[in-house]
Amino acid sequence: TADRLVAQVAGGAMHLLRSQPGSLEHLKDARLFLECGTARIAAERATEAQVAQLRLAVAQQRAAADNIDLFIERDMAFHREIASIGGNPIFPAIVEAVFQWAGDYYRPLVRAPGAEQLTLDEHGRLVDAIAAGDPDAAAAAMRAHLARSNELYRRIEEARDQPPA
Repeated sequence: TADRLVAQVAGGAMHLLRSQPGSLEHLKDARLFLECGTARIAAERATEAQVAQLRLAVAQQRAAADNIDLFIERDMAFHREIASIGGNPIFPAIVEAVFQWAGDYYRPLVRAPGAEQLTLDEHGRLVDAIAAGDPDAAAAAMRAHLARSNELYRRIEEARDQPPA
């Protein structure tokens, strides 16, 4: 299955991320490329039932805002759901893998005060664009969401690279 294939690659990907300079930037670029594309496809193909499922996913994530582990799990599920709409099983498997690979960086982001609400607002705008059947707006909403996340990733990485005071 696509999930098994990506799982087999995961060990090598984690080693690469930890050992090669610039690997996190490459991962972020790949995520941006993939998820903007899956958002575009979702806007072109989503049925009313799929849009309703996305709205439910956002509501479930909102309900988990006080439980960081569940919030992160539901965040990944939301992105995987978008990737699933296109019907290609490789897309959601890769989206999930990217979440796992970036996990060391991701957890501090959602612990930042207000990050949960910002994420939920961005997810809402993304669902609205998909529901409207607007591929350009969906891709732009995903790009804005990931650009904000990527900037926080950069700050966290810089802070980790600083020697202790």
